[in-house]
Amino acid sequence: MFADARPDLALFVPHPREVWHQLVVTSTRGYSGYLLLEHLGASLRRIGLGCLFGTVGGVLLGLAIALVPVLRAALGPFITFVRTLPPLAYLYLLVIWFGINEEPKVWLLLIAALPIVAIATADAVAGVPDDYVNAARSLGTRRLAVPWRVVLPAALPEILTGVRLAVGVAYTSVVAAETINGVPGIGGMVRDAQRYNNTSVVILGILVIGASGLLIDGFIQLAQRRLAPWRGRI
Repeated sequence: MFADARPDLALFVPHPREVWHQLVVTSTRGYSGYLLLEHLGASLRRIGLGCLFGTVGGVLLGLAIALVPVLRAALGPFITFVRTLPPLAYLYLLVIWFGINEEPKVWLLLIAALPIVAIATADAVAGVPDDYVNAARSLGTRRLAVPWRVVLPAALPEILTGVRLAVGVAYTSVVAAETINGVPGIGGMVRDAQRYNNTSVVILGILVIGASGLLIDGFIQLAQRRLAPWRGRI
């Protein structure tokens, strides 16, 4: 199965020790002028910025859609339309608008994350029982404060689930985001290795993306337990 058994397969199925060798080489001497940690750090920075802006915008947009029927009718189909688009469908349009530096990459990840958070927020807010709002109003909470002090905390577990899904989608989109001037970046490293048929580096990049994605998902689940400890208990 591996390259030692069939030398002609080395290009397609490198031996695990070759992948390990590339891990050592890229970690100590680098690839395309950057160490492996620098590639990973660049990708994580792009994902972090895109998901941060996408989460903030998605929560605000989802809250507006859930509370204002006119906005729900006007923006709901558009958000669903954007959510169904694959990243490569609008990447090159973003390149035309913003150039080939960091802006199109962050915008792509933002657009990938925002609709998911918006839909999750809108559904979560719509599912908050009216009794919560009525009780808050009867206790003297101002009308403008109800969304922030009552509705959002009640909808928080579902919103965090939406954020978790959005981060996952953004992470899977990073390779597409880094096909344009993506070095340093894990996706850019994989893309560059693919051009030169360096299969072992491609596999290494895939493994790094998967492992770091598991760590990020673990942190998000920890945040869910800390911020919404009542979820699943009542």
